[in-house]
Amino acid sequence: MLNGFTGWHALVLLVIVVLLFGATKLPGLAKSVGQSMKIFKNEVKSDDNKSGGTATPPADGPQLNQTSAEVRAQTDSTNPSAKP
Repeated sequence: MLNGFTGWHALVLLVIVVLLFGATKLPGLAKSVGQSMKIFKNEVKSDDNKSGGTATPPADGPQLNQTSAEVRAQTDSTNPSAKP
């Protein structure tokens, strides 16, 4: 995908970014991107620690191995006012 990407392409891209955002806004932009990445990594790490590295199915809602009749019965039992 980036086989033809050379130093000249990077230089042109840098000039375009500087022209669009201005040199004064670039440090603030870089800082906010860095903080966002740090927060994202911490959240992913804490989520992995909570689940023990394995994915858990959602607590409510239909499961993948249920038939439509089982889902209908489960929905009717949780919401008695629902009309078929």
